Amino acid sequence: MLPILALALGPTFFVMLLGYAAGKTGHINNMHVGELNIIVMSYCLPASLFVATASSKWADLTAQWPILVSLAIVMMGIFGFWYLFQRKAMKRDSSEAALQALAVGQPNFAAAAFPVITALFGADHLSTIAVGIAVGTLLPSPLTLALLELDRVSNTRCGAKRSRLDHIIGASGHALSKPIVLAPVFGTLVSIAGWHLPEVVAASLRQIGMAAGGLGLIVTGLVLSQSRFRLTFNTALGVALSNIFQPILAFLVCRAIEAPAEITKLSVIMAALPSGFFGILFGNTYDRISEEANSMIIVSTIFSALTLAAAIGWTYSYTG
Repeated sequence: MLPILALALGPTFFVMLLGYAAGKTGHINNMHVGELNIIVMSYCLPASLFVATASSKWADLTAQWPILVSLAIVMMGIFGFWYLFQRKAMKRDSSEAALQALAVGQPNFAAAAFPVITALFGADHLSTIAVGIAVGTLLPSPLTLALLELDRVSNTRCGAKRSRLDHIIGASGHALSKPIVLAPVFGTLVSIAGWHLPEVVAASLRQIGMAAGGLGLIVTGLVLSQSRFRLTFNTALGVALSNIFQPILAFLVCRAIEAPAEITKLSVIMAALPSGFFGILFGNTYDRISEEANSMIIVSTIFSALTLAAAIGWTYSYTG
């Protein structure tokens, strides 16, 4: 179990710390990471997501529909709950609530899923990772982008002259047109059509896509180096919801739809992964740095050394 946890969390911490140290020492200017963010969000991640979905056989993806259903329900359920909790109970603005909701609701599929899933279940379950990434980039990510866009447009002078419906339509269209959203959609269409990407195309996209996880974590560390770490009750509650309740909810959903034991294990492990870094990248894109959301990602990653270990230990005893 320790080697699996080391593979899952060790590289994540190492690369984030590199970015953090570079920002703190001034080796990289942590106040101007917009260009790096564009490289990750508009080039590396879209290429990686497109290849992951387009290279997966449609039959393999549809065979894992319980994972798709469970992750969709879990992520959107927790995202919606935390967003409303922040808006109504904590009186946060829409952008802050959305960034926190994404930090709580979307696990780190991009960096942590591959080493954990392959170590536990074998390399033939790469389609599971593709399903998780596709669900995350097609559901909570576009919603977060739309909310950030809507908040930005609403705060502009020209936005004040437009109706609320116009704001929503415009923000949604802008969010859905981003490469990070379109890439898995087109990749899924390629998979449905049964097309095979030419080897040179797939290799070319993988070449830049390979940088997505590492560069994304570097940017995450740079952004974290310019923000304060805040361990509040709200942060702790969000991490508990993400690291503890999320895998439990995934298990309950799988039981409700009578998913096979192996599919249930895969869903629980995917849900037990620490919080992903998309929220930091999105916040940086819209100049909305959420110290609390960033703190949640740090604590979730550290705390996952215990919670992910517990989930992995459970997989060895669960028989359905």
